[in-house]
Amino acid sequence: MALKIRLARGGAKKRPYYRIVVAENTAPRDGRFIEKVGTYNPLLPRDSEDRVKLEVERVKYWLSVGAKPTDRVLRFLDAAGLAKREPRNNPNKGKPGAKRLEREAAAREAAEAAAAEAAEAGDGEAAAEES
Repeated sequence: MALKIRLARGGAKKRPYYRIVVAENTAPRDGRFIEKVGTYNPLLPRDSEDRVKLEVERVKYWLSVGAKPTDRVLRFLDAAGLAKREPRNNPNKGKPGAKRLEREAAAREAAEAAAAEAAEAGDGEAAAEES
């Protein structure tokens, strides 16, 4: 039985409120859970004490028996000093896609062609003025 410490959504439409729960991997997001170990209210300011509330002793217990926190919950645990979260690094995420690269290459070629035509036209006019 694999356990996760994750968020279960509650609250009204566009007014989210989350319970931090320990549940089995296969249980639905808002369905059956083993124990509620905290709450998260994203509508409160970031510096508010009530934004994230954790039952520290219970979280420590569940981590000791092998429950794996999700990335969002791991951020909360890292802020509380209960677990260490390594920052992720995906350098390819910020790179443009293939279509954008094609469009940029086509635009670059068009600009170079226009500059070459302008240079040729400028050379032709200069030669006509000299004679």
